[in-house]
Amino acid sequence: MKSQRGFTLLELVVTATVLMILASVVVPLAKNGLRRQSELELRRSLREMRLAIDTYKKAAEQMKIKPPPADANFYPESLEVLVDGVPVSGSLSRKMRFLRRIPMDPLTGKAEWGMRNTSDEATSTSWGGGHVYDVYTLNQGTGMNGIPYREW
Repeated sequence: MKSQRGFTLLELVVTATVLMILASVVVPLAKNGLRRQSELELRRSLREMRLAIDTYKKAAEQMKIKPPPADANFYPESLEVLVDGVPVSGSLSRKMRFLRRIPMDPLTGKAEWGMRNTSDEATSTSWGGGHVYDVYTLNQGTGMNGIPYREW
């Protein structure tokens, strides 16, 4: 008599069950990993823009660049000014740029950000215009740390 090789139905059912259990564990971990990566990218983008705003202010205070209007408190009029550049003091042709581009918001997928000026409230969601003191994401969600993204 020949011995038959192969799997029994019970072995196949057990294997499929184990694979389903493993898949049900891996999918939430992958989703959390993607969310964590988006949040990290958001933090980097916010830090990059805030550093550019601070560098612009410092250069304007030290008169290294053409200063903005007096009511702007040495802050840029818009984020585009940081990308386009500002004439260097004493030179008509040279410009100092503070950002290569306005970063994409990883949560909204757009290069659009909420802005605040120095006279806006810290939790304000509307920009008073005039100059840019702070930036925030337009996403309404809450981070994995429990803090709304707009407060980052």
